[in-house]
Amino acid sequence: MAVNSTVVLTLILLALMFGAGVTSSVWGFTIGREALQGTTQPDVRPSNNAGSGKPGKTASKDQVSILKEKDILTTVQARVEGRDPEKTTAQANTKTDKASSKPAAAKKPAAQNASAKFPLNSRDGGITLEVSAASQRNNSMLLDVSMKNEGSQPVRFLYSFLNVTDDRGRALSATAEDLPSELPPNGQVFYGTVSIPTALLENAKEVSLTLTDYPGQKLQLQISGIPVAK
Repeated sequence: MAVNSTVVLTLILLALMFGAGVTSSVWGFTIGREALQGTTQPDVRPSNNAGSGKPGKTASKDQVSILKEKDILTTVQARVEGRDPEKTTAQANTKTDKASSKPAAAKKPAAQNASAKFPLNSRDGGITLEVSAASQRNNSMLLDVSMKNEGSQPVRFLYSFLNVTDDRGRALSATAEDLPSELPPNGQVFYGTVSIPTALLENAKEVSLTLTDYPGQKLQLQISGIPVAK
């Protein structure tokens, strides 16, 4: 039986290709393994110390410490100037800690003087609405408000139209007490309170009041930035 020369040649080529592929794969694996010899990934898992009873020793041997860029620059500068790098780094860290503690101390007076924004007022058409203080009593925040009419005509108000929102834009339920339904045009000041349930003020820092006359709704009395009493 005669053997076709084309088939033989094809088989030989396939065998050569297979041999070349195996040889290149083995050669590449060998070169890669030699190149990565001695290279290991640091084990910084937090669970290394669990149950060992000696957390300090394991962390000091295996955990990788990351240096701050500022400490590195300070150490280099100290070596250039011939000074002790450790003392220089310690002094720099002490200055940084003192500087970071100053803003925190400076913020305290600002928090204590939140009530310094009062009084807040709004005026439109001779009508003045003023908020003089904010306090918390039981489960409500109380706003001390006053109103007066310096115009020439009496003005009526319907306090169900009083719109109260917080700094997140949420509409809040509020109740106005002791404020007159009609302001006479004599400039007399009338005092009252606006009560807002504290349960509605969660995570709110400021509230705003908006009030209009009734039924004309021509006036727009608006007071923003009223700090929430804590």
